[in-house]
Amino acid sequence: LRGRTEEFTNSKPHTMADRVTVRTRKFQSNPLLSRKQMVVDVIHGRLPNVSKKDLQTRLAAMYKVQDPMNVVLFGFRTVFGGGRSSGFALIYQNAEARLKYEPKYRLLRFGVGQKSETSRKQVKERKNRAKKYRGRERAKILNKK
Repeated sequence: LRGRTEEFTNSKPHTMADRVTVRTRKFQSNPLLSRKQMVVDVIHGRLPNVSKKDLQTRLAAMYKVQDPMNVVLFGFRTVFGGGRSSGFALIYQNAEARLKYEPKYRLLRFGVGQKSETSRKQVKERKNRAKKYRGRERAKILNKK
């Protein structure tokens, strides 16, 4: 599969430039991590930017993905002067692969999982206590929650 291009109208009505073009390039299929990965270029004219939710559904339609939540978008930057943005997209084959290989902070961004509520001071004290031990004792101290 090569890069794909698709134009769509943004969900909210805007002024003159309400057309958005989505292009993908540097497409790679990564079977070891059960995903497809690519660079996404968005040409959005005079719009400030396009929401990741809109792009997620658009890429899911372009690549025929059943669940749009398996499309992960990150690292988007708008070019100076506006009009164009580019970022990265990962399309996982299923939800299990997404949970297994995706970093925890990105899962939290999309509302999957919960952040552990420990204070910064507790984390540092646990780390310093673990410095006194090695091996299994250290692992036991670090894994206490």
